[in-house]
Amino acid sequence: MTASAYAAEFSGSQTCVECHQQQYSDWQGSHHDMSMGEATSDIVLANFTDQQFDYQGEVSRFFMKGKEYWVNIKGPDGKFNDYKISYTFGYEPLQQYMVEFANGAIQLIPFAWDSRTKEQGGQRWFYLYPEMDPYDEFFWTNKGQNWNYMCADCHSTNVQKNYNDADNSFDSSWSEINVACEACHGPASEHIKWTKDQTQLLAQYGFKRDLTPKVGAWEFKQGKKILQPSKIKPSAQLATCGQCHSRRSQLTDSNNKAHSHIDNFYDKYILSNIEPNLYYPDGQIYDEVFVLGSFKQSKMHMAGVVCSDCHNPHSNKLTTPIESICFQCHIPSEYSAAKHSQHQQGSEAAQCVSCHMPKTTYMEVDPRADHSFKVPRPDLSITMGTPNVCSQCHSDKSATWAADAVAKQFPHSTIRQQPSYAKAFYQAATNNPNSDELLTKIALNPLQPTIIRASAFSRMDNFPSQQSYNAIESAVNDTDPQIRLSAIAGSEGFEFVDRWRLMAALLTDKAYAVRTEAASALVPYWGNMTPSQQQRLEPALTEYLQIQKYNADRGFAWLNSGNVYLAKRQFDKAEQAYKQAIVVEPTLASSYINLADLYRQLGKEQASIAVLKQGIINQPKAAALRYSAGLAYYRQQQLSQAIDYFKQATEVEPNDPQNWMVLGLAQEKVNPVEMMKSLTKAYDVSRDPQRLYTLCQFKIKYRDPSTHACLAQLSTLVPPQVIKQLTGG
Repeated sequence: MTASAYAAEFSGSQTCVECHQQQYSDWQGSHHDMSMGEATSDIVLANFTDQQFDYQGEVSRFFMKGKEYWVNIKGPDGKFNDYKISYTFGYEPLQQYMVEFANGAIQLIPFAWDSRTKEQGGQRWFYLYPEMDPYDEFFWTNKGQNWNYMCADCHSTNVQKNYNDADNSFDSSWSEINVACEACHGPASEHIKWTKDQTQLLAQYGFKRDLTPKVGAWEFKQGKKILQPSKIKPSAQLATCGQCHSRRSQLTDSNNKAHSHIDNFYDKYILSNIEPNLYYPDGQIYDEVFVLGSFKQSKMHMAGVVCSDCHNPHSNKLTTPIESICFQCHIPSEYSAAKHSQHQQGSEAAQCVSCHMPKTTYMEVDPRADHSFKVPRPDLSITMGTPNVCSQCHSDKSATWAADAVAKQFPHSTIRQQPSYAKAFYQAATNNPNSDELLTKIALNPLQPTIIRASAFSRMDNFPSQQSYNAIESAVNDTDPQIRLSAIAGSEGFEFVDRWRLMAALLTDKAYAVRTEAASALVPYWGNMTPSQQQRLEPALTEYLQIQKYNADRGFAWLNSGNVYLAKRQFDKAEQAYKQAIVVEPTLASSYINLADLYRQLGKEQASIAVLKQGIINQPKAAALRYSAGLAYYRQQQLSQAIDYFKQATEVEPNDPQNWMVLGLAQEKVNPVEMMKSLTKAYDVSRDPQRLYTLCQFKIKYRDPSTHACLAQLSTLVPPQVIKQLTGG
């Protein structure tokens, strides 16, 4: 990597010191200042003095060569090799270390230094990602641990990724190695000009961003327990902080001047919704989501609170002690421990954050606070299994006990009386066919936070109906780009004619993310389009392909490009894109599956099978590759080979019912008894009545002795007419 000369507009934090000494002093030693650094003695915290770490019988070693830091760990070849540590990453409560390879790729090693004190259990090496094999995405030399793609944009200033797909290399650069002044304020050259000639009438003193708080004053109003906002104005602060403190995907970097203005977050990023793999149904954090998605659920966000109302943006510390931070707006007499929480005054349990900002520990030692500021709902824990802070502290008590205690303390709570979006999201996750009604109510409720409404719209894809269609029709005209984006996802269950009617206008949406996602959603229907529709799609589709070009260091980007070319029947381009996906990320199973499917469409069955076999070697953990190989042999009526690959799929992913189902269907002509066992397993792991229906069908067909028992079990799950239809009764 080259720490290149500053880009024309970037001036460096040293130019800020003379006029902003207090802010600079606050920033020094902060998480932003220490976000990344060159591996030198003044920043490396770990002990590299011939240290050994034994993990499951494999010994790694940390040592010095002169002033250089080195590690001896297992590489992608399965052998232990020496690697030089080039950079540090963060500093508390843990510090990570990175190796730079010859092609410019910077990778995070799987070991981290616990920088807490010994009394806290720290000052030790520990293994971050156990059970990682060289074909896992997050093995340390693979794409999941690549700094250039995964980390750079948030840990350094003015990062240019500069990926070259011709030789799969990086020439990444930055203005400053850490998160410095211009990472948040933007390029300072115009501001510096203004300081030398303040007669110039420059907006925001020469900066593009207004980072001041949204609310100019907070006022007491009679009858209110919380101060109310006044003098509300637009601010880019939340979007600026959120570009890094969020779970999002990146569309472009600072090279793209058309998307450098952070006021529109969706010109550069797509924020993740409240999705099942990231959040619990009630919006509590599950995976690492980095604050913004949680905060946007909160009443404080809806009232106009921004980060600097609680945090010093330069030191990253709270503006006042934790015991009093909430009392800036919440009237202390109304929220005292005796009146509100019933916990002992002055205790940790009495602090507001203990109940309203529960922490989840990630990376073994890093507790992160939930910024949705939710009211504890142990009643939801009973019905949905969501966590609640009451039971986390009172671990000897049940959720029912906690729910009763909360109800007793707050008998007139309006929170429990209101319909909860958690119910809608939980029901949708179970594929309840009536979910469209609940989702629509949440999606169209203007009192719900925008991110919750968006998450309801995005879940409508599995429940197409006239009701959900009408809701999505209103969403495409919403003023918030997150709602419009989610309308695209929610419309997936509809036919092309309906989707085009809903989304055509979004192809010229002012938000880069919206128009390109609309293009991505519509291009699979290219063959159904009229020439005028295709022409209307092309500009946004071209931009969508530019996003894939920016992300060309990842296999998914080449897959996306290949899918576009496939839809347009440009088979040569599709083939090359899928092949490049394999080159860039050889462990990505879907690359082989898509290429194999392309060969199948072209009548090249042997080439298709060869690609799948190559994929199985490079990604042995993907049952989908074996499943696809089984289908390929099944189409050729080579049942023995098909059954063998289907069996392999069940061994790799035994809890996938589809693997057992296709195995059973393939076994019918060879061994009906084994077929019954496989179909039984398909039902056992899914508990899906449709799979039990199929099993009963075959039991009837082969006059199996347990047919009556199968029908009896099915009759408890389906209407009587289904049984009559099945039995011919």
